[in-house]
Amino acid sequence: MKPFPLIIASPDGNLFDGEAVMLSLRGAEGDLAILAGHIPFMTSVKPGSCKVILPDESERIGELDGGILTVTENAVTLLAGSFHW
Repeated sequence: MKPFPLIIASPDGNLFDGEAVMLSLRGAEGDLAILAGHIPFMTSVKPGSCKVILPDESERIGELDGGILTVTENAVTLLAGSFHW
């Protein structure tokens, strides 16, 4: 899979700033999986788990209390109220 730039940030600062091949979490309308080339959009994110799959196929799982997800043509940004791996 093709990687894309991903930033996960909270009021404590950037918690992830690198490349990912998939991001999955729960959006306002239901579960989301973001891959490279996803159509640009913005949505609120519900509290719960967040899975990031890295280019080496390893995965990291975090917990967040909600936030905002922004997908652009060039990057994906998740702004969370609080986030921890």
